[in-house]
Amino acid sequence: MKRFGIYTMFVAILLLVAACGADKGDSSSEGTDKSSGDGNKAYIVGIDTTYPPFEFEVDGEYTGIDIDLITAIAKNQGIEIEFDAMDFGGIIPAMQANQLDIAIAGMSITDERKEVVDFSDPYFDAGLTLVVDAKTTDIASIEDLKGKTIVAKNGTTGAKFAQEHEAEYGYTLVLFDDSPAMFQEVSNGNAVALIEDYPVIAYAISQNNLELQIIGDRLNGDQYGIAVLKGQNSDVLQKINDGLKDLRDSGEYDKILSKYLAE
Repeated sequence: MKRFGIYTMFVAILLLVAACGADKGDSSSEGTDKSSGDGNKAYIVGIDTTYPPFEFEVDGEYTGIDIDLITAIAKNQGIEIEFDAMDFGGIIPAMQANQLDIAIAGMSITDERKEVVDFSDPYFDAGLTLVVDAKTTDIASIEDLKGKTIVAKNGTTGAKFAQEHEAEYGYTLVLFDDSPAMFQEVSNGNAVALIEDYPVIAYAISQNNLELQIIGDRLNGDQYGIAVLKGQNSDVLQKINDGLKDLRDSGEYDKILSKYLAE
């Protein structure tokens, strides 16, 4: 009986050790790793909701091309995302402060931004355009802006373009933090023109009956990309590219664009 009791105790100890080891393994497998995208922890996506048709709010819900696109990519690739809305100019600094994992905000792919972020494959061909009041007849191109005040949105490629060419064309530039205030400044006559991404202003004019008109040719040929912090989250960037390709191949990408840009 004594030998049997010792043997039984030994077996019980082995079973207890095995059970503890199994619990430890289960706990490890259930853990989440924000950098890998596995588990239940979501990637935080920075957006700017003053940028229709790409990002805006309707009845408290985020909507637009960018919202639908990144949501579809996340579903396609089996990753979780959460949105964090902020001014466009604060998105890259928030990424640098590790407050955001992904950014999709009608963000043009530029060499300057590539110094701090890695971009996905381009997902939209945009381009800057010049916009004036609908009653304006004396401005036909950027060459006609000498001595006049124009506006652009802070932190955008439109603002960068306007700053770089301010001395060349002789206008005075004023920056705003959101698009509606910029549109109003031109409508009120406080500025003669604004520089904005073509699809954004075309949508705004058609949807909101703005008394504005687009003039001249495109000022450049921007492309939009989805960004992650440079050198980080390369795995999720690959998922974004894979998901984007799948959406293009399936036709879902075109459906998303036509929902907001239908002629």
